[in-house]
Amino acid sequence: MSGSELAAAFGLASAASWGGGDFSGGLAARRANAFVVAGVSRAVGLSVQIALALVLFEPAPPIHAVAWAVAAGVAGSVGLAALYRSLAIGRMGVNSPLTALLAASLPVLVGALSQGLPSGLRVTGFGLALAGVWCLSRPEGVTGPPRGLGLALLAGLGFGGFYVLIAQVHGASVFWPLTASTGTSLIVLLTPAVARRRVWFAAPGALPISLLAGTLDAGGNIFFVLAAHSGRLDVAAVLASLYPAVTVLMARLVLKEHLNRIQAVGIGATLAAIPLIVA
Repeated sequence: MSGSELAAAFGLASAASWGGGDFSGGLAARRANAFVVAGVSRAVGLSVQIALALVLFEPAPPIHAVAWAVAAGVAGSVGLAALYRSLAIGRMGVNSPLTALLAASLPVLVGALSQGLPSGLRVTGFGLALAGVWCLSRPEGVTGPPRGLGLALLAGLGFGGFYVLIAQVHGASVFWPLTASTGTSLIVLLTPAVARRRVWFAAPGALPISLLAGTLDAGGNIFFVLAAHSGRLDVAAVLASLYPAVTVLMARLVLKEHLNRIQAVGIGATLAAIPLIVA
């Protein structure tokens, strides 16, 4: 399998995992504080990444790789907390795609500047994917900005920063840098909760869903790093940012959120974009 095909496969796996994680995290954030839900999610991810690094006997990463990973952790923590809160107060099928649209745009710009312009087919695929994500965020019969719009945009900036920063980590280690990133994110997320000294998981069912969200989020992070190491950053980021299709479908199946015609077109556009990006 070529590097481009590996990047595509890992990018799609990241999208599937992040999509399930965002749905679970948003559901938990409706029952508990978003910062603590995100913190629990990060704690689970940290445990998974440490275990994998130890089992695989990964070497310690260089200092510069740790520095990039720590910066990525700060950006990712802002994105995750803002996203969970936006999913808790607004429609998952709207805010998740808006976040992904902005998150994918930053790596595409950075990839074009650092790695050169992609092929014409890939540019077409990028445009189709971003248009599809935009369609996913357009509910029918809703006037005015959606609830949680500002938080969704903040989440997009945070995730876009995470994509770009974590892709700067190179070397033989994958899981130790992710551990540094996730550990930093955990500290950032739990600091407000500890400072306010509140009990957050009084609502039944919030903790198990948060644990599931953390496992899926950790999987998404791992697959994204593998995708970014296997091929172009913009390819990895755009494919990984198709995760809202999974979130929207799960919201439709579980929460019975209406999937309108525009959103159905969006899902079709994202599926059509995949072979163009991989080509």
